[in-house]
Amino acid sequence: MIKNKEDYKTYLREDSYSKFKKNIKWRFFHKYKYPELYYQRILRKMEYLSLSKHSLIGSMIYYFNYFKFKKISQNLGFSIPLHVCDSGLCLVHYGSVIVNHNATIGKNCRIHSAVNIGDSVNIGDGVYIGPGAKIFGDIKIGDNVVIGANSVVNKDIPSNVTIAGVPAKIIKQSTS
Repeated sequence: MIKNKEDYKTYLREDSYSKFKKNIKWRFFHKYKYPELYYQRILRKMEYLSLSKHSLIGSMIYYFNYFKFKKISQNLGFSIPLHVCDSGLCLVHYGSVIVNHNATIGKNCRIHSAVNIGDSVNIGDGVYIGPGAKIFGDIKIGDNVVIGANSVVNKDIPSNVTIAGVPAKIIKQSTS
């Protein structure tokens, strides 16, 4: 969770690194070239600004950015609440990505389009979620897990496995 300005900068740097495997200097045209990364930057800004909305000026800045955040969420099809995702989040494509506000997502998670993450889901670090995956129930997914495309995950998954299918089953004991 972002607690101060240094955390905010670290999250931006790690999100950029997870997308490009290098840190890029953010330019104005990147907003149009990488709209999913622009969304993540606004998401992180909102998480940072939520700490300072107690003053009048802080509230005004927060709500101005809140409406911008909602607009880009609708345009890109993302529904990711604040303070759910840890650093290193990578949204590969824009499209329908829905995350419940009670879910938690660990570091360096890669999420493709048409993913739905339900209530009380706890996702570990380094998880790859393929396109169309549905994850729901009171479950825990371990670290370094690969979830195949169109999988339906409704039970706990241990670390360092590859899963796929409906319902999802372990198909490999190591990640790819």
